[in-house]
Amino acid sequence: MIERSKREGLTRHNTRNQRGEGKLKAIIYTVILVAAVFSAVKVIPAYVNEYQLSDKIQETARFAVVNRYTEDQVRDEIYKTVQDLGIPAKREDIKVSVSRTLVTISLDYTVPVDLLVYQLTLHFTPTAENKSLF
Repeated sequence: MIERSKREGLTRHNTRNQRGEGKLKAIIYTVILVAAVFSAVKVIPAYVNEYQLSDKIQETARFAVVNRYTEDQVRDEIYKTVQDLGIPAKREDIKVSVSRTLVTISLDYTVPVDLLVYQLTLHFTPTAENKSLF
């Protein structure tokens, strides 16, 4: 009888330690998961905006050669997209070179991302170049 109660006491003691350890692991994993989701919510929109801007720059370069756009027309079209996407770039940051056979567009900008405990700065440089076939 005494042996049995000692075994039960040991078993209950071990079970309590294991339960506490499991709770701690669950809390740590939950904190890591929440931090990853929070970071993704803050960072992914900047990459999506950069992708959309890069696509617009390539499209504009293609049409600028065919339609014979001036540098200011190209710059205005790109800047409109920059404003629509909320990208922190100035009109002067858009570098455009238009000639009879070649259009080159580039933009260099950074996006600050506040992750509460760390300030991340993402750097983007979308560019496009298109040559005329004629």
